[in-house]
Amino acid sequence: MRKTTTIALLATALIGLGCGAGATDDAGTTANAGSSDNDSTATGEEKTTAKIGDPARDGKFEFTVKSSKCGVRKVGSDLLGATAQGQFCLITVKVKNIGKEAQMFDGSSQKAYAADGTEYSADGTAGLYANENAETFLNDINPGNQVTGVVVFDIPKKVKLTKLELHDSPFSGGVEVSLG
Repeated sequence: MRKTTTIALLATALIGLGCGAGATDDAGTTANAGSSDNDSTATGEEKTTAKIGDPARDGKFEFTVKSSKCGVRKVGSDLLGATAQGQFCLITVKVKNIGKEAQMFDGSSQKAYAADGTEYSADGTAGLYANENAETFLNDINPGNQVTGVVVFDIPKKVKLTKLELHDSPFSGGVEVSLG
């Protein structure tokens, strides 16, 4: 019953987020908050990749990855929690709204990649257990405000993540952050 309710809530939220798919703003996608307003793909240059600790922008959000910890077997408490199929990678990220209106942050819109290019999606259920106040689950962030939360990825035990692709919505282009 709980799993069905969670899936129904997530499906409803994604449909709601889809209504804003055509929305744009002037913030654009950059990997460095101090870079010019020109989009690197428009000039033919390669997309810049930020590193842990560097601010990276996508749409209305400025992301700063604070840390990455893999090899975690379980998140949550003894009574309520989630156990990894392989290993959990916990990515602590600060998300600041740099736009002029509220924007919803959802950890499940984030992606992680291994060196061979394999893409991993975030584990929203584990993310709920890893965050005390649901910072990464459908969290509306007003302009100028920021939250720090943990995005959780469940990956095979022998895999090492090399980069993240962070999105201000499920439909944005995203910005890359190197984990190496």
